[in-house]
This record gives sequence, C-alpha cells and structure tokens, in this order.
Amino acid sequence: MALITFFIGSYTQRLTPEIIGEGAGIYTVQLNDNTGELNVLHTLCTVNPSYLTISSDNQFLYCNTELALEDTPKVQAYKIKDDYSLEFLNEQPIVGGYPCYIEKLNNNILVACYETGNILQFPVDHQGQLMKCVKNHHHFGSSINKERQEGPHAHHVAIHPDKNKIFVCDLGIDNIKSYHFQKSEIRADDKLDVTVEKGGGPRHMVFNKKGNLAYVINELSGQISILKDIKGKFEQISSYNLLPATYKGTPSASAIRIHPNGMFLYAANRTLEAITIFKIKGETLEVFDYQYSKGIELREFNITPDGKWLIACHQNSDDTIAYQIKSDGKLAEKYRTKEIKTPVC
Repeated sequence: MALITFFIGSYTQRLTPEIIGEGAGIYTVQLNDNTGELNVLHTLCTVNPSYLTISSDNQFLYCNTELALEDTPKVQAYKIKDDYSLEFLNEQPIVGGYPCYIEKLNNNILVACYETGNILQFPVDHQGQLMKCVKNHHHFGSSINKERQEGPHAHHVAIHPDKNKIFVCDLGIDNIKSYHFQKSEIRADDKLDVTVEKGGGPRHMVFNKKGNLAYVINELSGQISILKDIKGKFEQISSYNLLPATYKGTPSASAIRIHPNGMFLYAANRTLEAITIFKIKGETLEVFDYQYSKGIELREFNITPDGKWLIACHQNSDDTIAYQIKSDGKLAEKYRTKEIKTPVC
C-alpha cells in the first residue's frame, strides 16, 4: 500500500465575523494512494496556521499565524520528524496584518500580508531556523470595488519556474507586483508589474512549465486571466469565466492549480462550491466540467505530485475530500472526512 504524507493548515480561533476557527492547528495527514482514504497521524497546536510551505528537502515546514496586525502575527519554523510529526524550532514577528500566504525560495521565506498589503523576506539558516526580517515591501493604491479594494491587499507569492522572478498578487489594486533577487535580498521590479482587469481582485496565480504563460484567478470577478510573456514582460492576453453563464450569485474565487501533465487547469469558487475544470489548448482555455463539492466554503485544494489525486478543503463545513483525477481530467470522489476542522491549505 502506497502512502502520501502531507500537511493541512487550519483556523483555530475567531478571525473575523465570517471566520470562526475550530481547527486543531497543523494536521499531518496520510493519503492511501490506492483507495483515497485519508488518515490524520498527528496534530500540532498553534494559532491560525492558515498557509504552509515545506523546504525542498522535506526537512522543514513553515507557517504564518494569521492574525490582525494588532494581535502580533508570527512566522514559525518546524522540523519534520521521521514519523512526520512537527517539532517547533523558532519564530519571528511579522510586521503586517493577516499574513495569508507563505512561500520558500532558496534560503528565504516570503510572506504576503492581506490586511496591510506588504511582502516580507525572512532568511533561513543552515539549521532551518528563521532569521529576522530583512526586507518589507509595501504596496500602494486602490481600485474600483470600494468595499474590498480600498487599499492594497497582498494575497499570494508566486515563484516563476526560473526560480528568480517573484510575483505577488494584490487583490486591492488589481495588480501583480514583480520582484527579483539581487544578491541576497528581494527587490521590487516595477517595470514588470502586471495589471489585470479593474475590479477583478487577483488572488492566486500559477505558471505553465515553460514559464511563458501564467493563469491568475480573480476573486472578485470569478475570471481567469491568462498572462503571456511578451519580450520579457507578462501581459494579460485574455480572460475566461470560471462560473457557469446561468450563475447569478456573487463570485468568490479561491484557488487555482495546473495538473502536472500541463493539460488541465482547475479553479475553485466558494459561492458556487465547485471546481471548474478547463482544458488547456495552447494559449486558450476551454471549460469542460464542473465538480460540485457538496460542502461550504471551498477554500483550497492541491494536486499530488503524481497527478493522480486532488485534495479539496472546505473551511466552513469541515469537509476534506479526496478526488481521483481521471485520464480525461475529470474528478471522481473517493473519500470524504470531517475529522479536520476549519481546513484552509
């Protein structure tokens, strides 16, 4: 029996009137690669470890404690032990509010803060421990949605396949900010910033393997923006609706992933409670299925490296689902559990 081990972050306490966390913290979970069954091996108690990232050698896990600026959020480092439980190493303060995404690149942890619209860089030492913040880049501006885009809201850190260029989706300013490493520190590269459609609210983005195309999920419009590298700069070339034409609700797009084979794009919406499945056809997309997830607040999902399974999390109904990915890209539910409370990532 083949097993795949992974981690799920959760909300553990009240964050906003809409987010009432009941999770245990970070869950260590194993997937039966034959049946899709999910089993919780361990839990690690910490506050609102919403998003997680793992070092490339699988030795260390990093998370942020998603809290308002006034509640002093932290970025934390853990050692992944032989039994896949976690051992706390250290933490550093985050000068920002609602840190909502975390990514590792080389020997650095990058954190995006939604409330305060900034991105921070924390170097990591040879023992996996976090060092003090060395760069804190703030975004500025607003956009046309006066309720949600009154100011910058950094939402995602996307690493280009070249492992040098960094893009930060900012929902509040309808812009994807560009950065790169100069020696050991990240530097803003404003001339390579990418503007998407006004009112879209860019949330997350993914790249194809070549790195010449990117797909951005816009939370507020429910649109997928396709970006193309044209003479060294990404530009939006088209957009596609991830919601059915008959849908009359308010969009709340949440997550986007490319299948490892590069043939399919998956995008989720929390009000539709479904994953839209696109075929990737050159520089275009074609919707060919909707997988309704029968849960509440379809927050995140991820695909196993072998491309066989898609694991989806529902923040408000505690549903975590293992879908088998068929050869045609469609999804077949194989297992569902409510053991993991308020799952996020």
